[in-house]
Amino acid sequence: MRTLPRTLQFAVAALSLSVASAYAATPIKIGVQAPITGQYANEGQGIADAVKLLVKQQNAKGGLLGHPLEVKVCDDQGEAAPAAICARQLVNDGVLAVIGSYTSGAALAAQPIYARANVIQTSDGTSDELTARNYKTFFRNAPPNSAEALFTANYFKAMGYKRIAVVTDHSSFATGLADSVIMDAKKEGIDVLDKEFINAGSQNYTPVLTKLNALNPQVVYFSGYYTDGGLVKAQMAQLGMKAQFVGGDANQNVAFAKIAGKAAAGAVIINVPAPEDLPYPAAKEFLTQFKQAYGHPPPSIFTLTNADGLRAIIYTAEKIKSADAGRLIPALHELKDFEGLTGTFSWNAVGERTGSPYVAFDVTPTGSYKITYPPEAVAK
Repeated sequence: MRTLPRTLQFAVAALSLSVASAYAATPIKIGVQAPITGQYANEGQGIADAVKLLVKQQNAKGGLLGHPLEVKVCDDQGEAAPAAICARQLVNDGVLAVIGSYTSGAALAAQPIYARANVIQTSDGTSDELTARNYKTFFRNAPPNSAEALFTANYFKAMGYKRIAVVTDHSSFATGLADSVIMDAKKEGIDVLDKEFINAGSQNYTPVLTKLNALNPQVVYFSGYYTDGGLVKAQMAQLGMKAQFVGGDANQNVAFAKIAGKAAAGAVIINVPAPEDLPYPAAKEFLTQFKQAYGHPPPSIFTLTNADGLRAIIYTAEKIKSADAGRLIPALHELKDFEGLTGTFSWNAVGERTGSPYVAFDVTPTGSYKITYPPEAVAK
């Protein structure tokens, strides 16, 4: 530089600063693949809102490793075909990681596309198939169907239920959960009277429920989503069914009580703790921030489990001082005892989340949730 004319020195220095500034400003892109429209829209919107809030907060602190974060959202409607399109679009957008999707079917359709592109994917899809495929790019934000089913069977036994009927839709998530619950319930000596299928979104489930009512079950267990679960519970009440409604985790959404109306009260839902039941200071702070930003609470716990996926990625990138997927992926598999909004968890060698307790909720007359099982959770 000293041998160059002064004016040229200034020009070279200015160019160097310009290049450095441009490089420093290169964004790290985070994708959101979720049902922004369709029957699960409030879940998808909750996921997108959580990611946007976290990104805004991270950028206010200077970004990630000196780079601003940028969010790219793609609406997969919770279905397989749009999910594959979203995956290709987000890969083409150059994202480092994708948070989503909400449904197992959508996550399964996108999974191989992200794996081939070495794009990190976190999802609350609970189908056991998601980790059985052993894609190194996949990380689950929620416990799998098999863990939920074991808890559910133990709950049935603890409550003294000996005769249950099972209702499921045709999705990979719901059928997998239903089959796991049936298997574990039978191991506990519980009589599974029948397993019936419904077409999600068809709205009239009285023929199936009338058939089951004739079998006199103590429980009607529904493994599908809240959009149908609320109607199942309402139509059980209309038919005068005495059986207890017990729903899988996808029924835990604020819309369940709105759909079921007065019949929602007394329904039991199996899931990890609801947002308002989380005892962690970070969770309470985030809930307050979310309400301030959007004017309403998160629609369900899955808003926060997905938020934890992004928080764990940011934490790990800062820890290893790299946002390169090749270094991040093995580091995420080695993540241990991360203090998430939804509790302390780890990811194992196949991307399975470990360290997540289940509880049984009663839906109250106001539509809120009251933990009723296990006893140690009730005592807290």
